[in-house]
Amino acid sequence: MAGNCMAQDLAILKYKGGGDWYGNPTALPNLIAFCNQNIHTKITPKPQTVEVGSTDIFQYPLLHMTGHGNVFFSETDAENLRNYLISGGFLHIDDNYGMEPFITKELKKVFPDKDLIELSTSHKIFNTPYKFSQGLPKIHEHDGKRPQAFGIFQDDRLVLLFTYESDLGDGWEDTEVHNDPADVREKALKMGANIVKYAFEN
Repeated sequence: MAGNCMAQDLAILKYKGGGDWYGNPTALPNLIAFCNQNIHTKITPKPQTVEVGSTDIFQYPLLHMTGHGNVFFSETDAENLRNYLISGGFLHIDDNYGMEPFITKELKKVFPDKDLIELSTSHKIFNTPYKFSQGLPKIHEHDGKRPQAFGIFQDDRLVLLFTYESDLGDGWEDTEVHNDPADVREKALKMGANIVKYAFEN
C-alpha cells in the first residue's frame, strides 16, 4: 500500500464505544504542516475522518486514532481493520490517557493471535528522519509512568503503533491549548514525523 500510487494522506479513525475519537482537533493539522515543511511530504492540510468499518480506510496509508475512554470494534470493524493492516496500511493509536485497557481488549478482535510488543529503541521508527535514542519521548505527565511504544507486526513489518504514557497528540496541538514549551512540542512533532515517514515508506 505504501509503495503504490495511493495519495500520501492520513485520516482520523472514528470508532464506536463512546470514546472521544475526535480529541485533539488541532493536532493532526499541525503535524501535517510540520511534515510538509520539514520532511517534504505533500499531505492534504485538512485530515479526513473515516469509520473503522468503512472501505474508505483503504484510501489512506496512515490512520490516526486517539481518545481517553471506551473503544468498541464490531466483528465487521475488526475484520475490515485487519484486512487494511495486512494489505499495507498503518494505524497509529495515541493514548490520550485512559484508553489502554479498552484498546488492548479490542485489538484482540483484530489480531487474536498477536500481542502488543514493546519496540526497541533501535527500531527504524525512532531513528528516521529524527533520532530518539531513548525511544518514545515523554510529552505530558499523568502518573509518573515511563512512555512506551508498542507494536503489532505482520511478516516483520510494523503495522500498528500504540503510543502509551507519552501523549504525542497533546504536543501536536496549538501552543495555547496545553502551553507546552517549544522544545517539548518540537520533540512531539519530530516523533510524529518519524511515524508518518515510516507509515508512508514501509
